[in-house]
Amino acid sequence: MIELDDFDHALLRQLQRDASQSAGALGREIGMSQPATWRRIRRLQDAGVIKGRRLRLDAEALGFGVTVFLGVKLATKGRVSLEDFERAVSAIPEVQRVEHVLGMYDYRLRVVARDLPDFERVLRRRIMTLPGAGEVEANVLLSEERLAGPIG
Repeated sequence: MIELDDFDHALLRQLQRDASQSAGALGREIGMSQPATWRRIRRLQDAGVIKGRRLRLDAEALGFGVTVFLGVKLATKGRVSLEDFERAVSAIPEVQRVEHVLGMYDYRLRVVARDLPDFERVLRRRIMTLPGAGEVEANVLLSEERLAGPIG
């Protein structure tokens, strides 16, 4: 595990806010030169603290106005492999995230759809027909607050 100082924490907070900033802009925000900031970013990447930078798309602006979180319990754990389920569910374009979890359900899925009838179609024709799919619980997202995360 890498030891992080105050500059590292400040840099990570800035990158979480906007990962597209240049090293010079980031350095100005945290009080460091561009070369020193760039070296810190490389060190954090090399240590695995920064795993990449992602582009966040606005699903609603792209016509996907409904987001649903699904809890999926596999019906026949012994007869269907987890890999078969994961491979099949990952091929569904509306499924944005697949998380294997411990608890009441075996998987948690984040699914987007154009509207509720579109979600029902995805649920009935794609998700409920997956190998091993059993009990499903749906939670419709009403609003979302993006939190910075556990950076001290």
